[in-house]
Amino acid sequence: MAEEAVDPRETPWHPRRRFALYGHGAAEERLLRGLQSGKLHHAWLLSGPRGIGKATLAYRFARFLLTAAGPGADVTLHVDPESPKARRIAARSHPDLLVIERAFDPKNKRLKREIAVDDARAAADFFSRTAGEGGWRVAIVDSADDLNGESANALLKIIEEPPPRSVFLLVSHRPGGLLRTIRSRCTRLDLQPLSLEDTLGVLRELPPTVKTGADALRQAAELSRGSPGRALDLVGSKGAAAFAKFAAKPQLSQARCIEIGAHFAGRETAEDYQIFSELLVGWIAEKARTEGLAGGGTALAKAHDDIVYSLRQTDDVNLDRRQTAVDALLRLGEVLGKPA
Repeated sequence: MAEEAVDPRETPWHPRRRFALYGHGAAEERLLRGLQSGKLHHAWLLSGPRGIGKATLAYRFARFLLTAAGPGADVTLHVDPESPKARRIAARSHPDLLVIERAFDPKNKRLKREIAVDDARAAADFFSRTAGEGGWRVAIVDSADDLNGESANALLKIIEEPPPRSVFLLVSHRPGGLLRTIRSRCTRLDLQPLSLEDTLGVLRELPPTVKTGADALRQAAELSRGSPGRALDLVGSKGAAAFAKFAAKPQLSQARCIEIGAHFAGRETAEDYQIFSELLVGWIAEKARTEGLAGGGTALAKAHDDIVYSLRQTDDVNLDRRQTAVDALLRLGEVLGKPA
């Protein structure tokens, strides 16, 4: 019997199953104040870098709206995880919560590239019905960046004329790319990357099956730049380990470049190579920015562009990842100077 294809998003740490919120107390308070005022805006744009907890906050607010009796003296959006409604939301079975996201294609075992127009049109049918439990109706769009032109316009029609007691929560990593008309009808709530301690707090709550040693967990948190979602990708990654080796001592002799590049020998290193490339490019960009503010950084900025091009070309034209990583580090070494 063929193995059943499983949506890769279906993990124990999916945002709809997370009940703790780290680092976004001010955003939570703003949503709560809006509800308690009796004048809650019907559409919210939760924006910020990927993996920092935007979807977790969206589900947390949806859970509160669909579970709480009404505006009260609550000071947080916390809901008992064992409550029947919370359990139904976690199981995707609450009738008054609609999630609009990219569909999973079980035949090809992958997510579709965009949110299709039919998926967005489901909101019209959803909001045309009476609330199943007589309260709020909530639609979460995760993420709005995945909308194409047709699906964005289909969703806009509903946001423009919302029915009573309805709320849209749009998650966006790049809000500038959304339709201006969608942005103008939303109250924007910008979320910031988490502190190191908050990032570690999220990671420490992971199920035992994905936990790792304390040192590896801290290293992933430090490299993630305040994104627990990104840290999850970095835990146990050879690409992250290679970058950490570089970052600990960025003086680059030829021998060190070869040593670091050795992490990417073999065919099964594509994901690790991608992680290393993103971390290295981010490090160079940040250093070039810092030096630019001090009146320098021109040579580093040029090296950044050269390295970005070479790293991205590797899989496009089937180059050797190990050699490309070595060449990129050697190019960077030319600018950083010889090791002591």
